[in-house]
Amino acid sequence: MNVLLIGSGGREHALAWALSSSPLLTRLVCAPGNGGIAQVADCVALDVTDHEAVINLCKDEKIDFVVVGPEAPLVAGLADDLNAAGLKVFGPSKAASQLEGSKTFTKELCDRKNIPTAAYGHFTDAETAKAYTREQGTPIVIKADGLAAGKGVTVAETLDQALDAIDECFSGKFGEAGAELVVEECLIGEEASFFVLCDGRNVLPLVTAQDHKRAYDGDEGPNTGGMGAYSPAPVMNDAMCARAMEEIILPSVEGMAEAGMPYKGVLYAGFMITETGPKLIEYNVRFGDPECQVLMMRLQSDLLPALLATADGVLDRVDLRWHDDVALTVVMAAEGYPGSYEKGSRINGLEEAGSSEHVEIFHAGTVLENGDIIATGGRVLNITARGATVRQAQERAYAAIAGIDWPQGFCRSDIGWRAIEREEQAA
Repeated sequence: MNVLLIGSGGREHALAWALSSSPLLTRLVCAPGNGGIAQVADCVALDVTDHEAVINLCKDEKIDFVVVGPEAPLVAGLADDLNAAGLKVFGPSKAASQLEGSKTFTKELCDRKNIPTAAYGHFTDAETAKAYTREQGTPIVIKADGLAAGKGVTVAETLDQALDAIDECFSGKFGEAGAELVVEECLIGEEASFFVLCDGRNVLPLVTAQDHKRAYDGDEGPNTGGMGAYSPAPVMNDAMCARAMEEIILPSVEGMAEAGMPYKGVLYAGFMITETGPKLIEYNVRFGDPECQVLMMRLQSDLLPALLATADGVLDRVDLRWHDDVALTVVMAAEGYPGSYEKGSRINGLEEAGSSEHVEIFHAGTVLENGDIIATGGRVLNITARGATVRQAQERAYAAIAGIDWPQGFCRSDIGWRAIEREEQAA
């Protein structure tokens, strides 16, 4: 079958890499793609915000199935428009995508279904939000209600930081995403990510992961879109996964169906594992980035039938197998990220660096120009490795990085450090 993959990041390269090995696949097209995706798919320059153009591409290329990678097209209703045109799509509807598109929507779902989450207040003006914040005290979390490309969240340690974050949100920095905000209790514990596929009725658990949001070693510096990740998450043992399903995932799926907006796609739950158990931090309506990269490295089964079953509502017929190995990915970013950075530098040595059978290099922000790989984004490469232990996966990833010639890039040197400490203590 002919498949169209929407997106251009590291998540989409990992999905393209996994899909490209499916015996069901005749042709893989990606819009717009990147320099790495071009090695496994036919990339088409396309404005994915133009839904009519996407539909026309599907007709022209005789596409049988569309996989939507990023959240923004889903929140904008791309899946609805493709379905209306008679196309089969992996990804939730516009209504269901509110789980990521609106923090308030998700909080209200938690209220209705008694799902454990942080206490919160929802505000549409700065003064009321500030009054609530002063009353609650710090630390406290300020979140823009809508999509802010991972940059609309402030964990404020002081009152001044919290008040500044509220002003920043309502000043228009995040556009429409900051027209409303949520002020949340600051949960204490260890964060983890949990992924499931859902066809509106059936739920298939995938695996867990943990990522590193801070830019620098030791989890210091500004928040980013993610500087690395590993799977599985040690804190998410079998008992914790069972609790997460029973207390959070299944009530959420039930609540969405009750509201007339059944959830169909991948559901990414960010948890805080507290002393009393898992609490929901947020939902995302797509595979994480860079979490998707480690999930795809661990997946043994064919990805395409699982995505098709999700779209067709027959997920109860699917069983997925996973490598027991740990997978770990390190993000190489352009110097200056997550602030200002330069584009256009050449990256060399990728073929040799990724030659190990245990390593894959997924591109997040590149283009292919005259045979050269050129950096075009903030997060540029995901060097991903598998190993029997976190330590081994980490060593393999950093050995590959040592072979990459890109003076304008940087990465953290400690991805997986908490898991390695836990691993070595257990030994």
